[in-house]
Amino acid sequence: MARAVPLSDMQHDLTPVDPAILERMRSGVPFKLTDPEFAAVNPWKDRALAAMPFINGSTNTDEFRARLGELIGQEIDASTTIFPPFHTNLGIQIRIGKNTFINHACSCVDMGGVTIGNNVLIGPRVNLVSENHPVEPSQRGFLIGKPVTICDNVWIGAAATILPGVTVGENAIVGAGSVVTRDVPANTIVAGVPARVIRKIPTGADPTDLIDTV
Repeated sequence: MARAVPLSDMQHDLTPVDPAILERMRSGVPFKLTDPEFAAVNPWKDRALAAMPFINGSTNTDEFRARLGELIGQEIDASTTIFPPFHTNLGIQIRIGKNTFINHACSCVDMGGVTIGNNVLIGPRVNLVSENHPVEPSQRGFLIGKPVTICDNVWIGAAATILPGVTVGENAIVGAGSVVTRDVPANTIVAGVPARVIRKIPTGADPTDLIDTV
């Protein structure tokens, strides 16, 4: 079993990552972490790997919020609740808004950037994946990062997967188990593999009615 390592024990000798490097990781341009210019990223990746047992060992939501905020470099607002376990392979490319709820076992593969807005509901076992690989077998050692953006008031059902470069528009709902490969228009419900629009959300819709459609 992995040893829980406090974040304070892992801050030594960490060189801040050049913002231009982080931006390139979000740009969709293929890169390798073995390239010299990305050398500064690897210690932060190792930090995230070592820190997650410590963070997920939190005994209350306030403690968890503070520890995860330290990892991602953002003070997470007290109105936001996140249930452990939470998984990430870097952390410093994640941003989380206010009054948001993230249920158990959310996985943020965030080298390409993951932004979660305000008033968002994320069900258990949701995957937010911002990294991809080229189709050509000889090139699959490269990473291609494209941001995942979850806009305000979005509800993502259990075990859904949001793939690189996808923006889920305001007020949208993603049905449980869906695989989202393209942008989701605002005020729509999408479901399926791959996800497709199954209906629009009318103004003033009855929330009880919507529950049965997802």
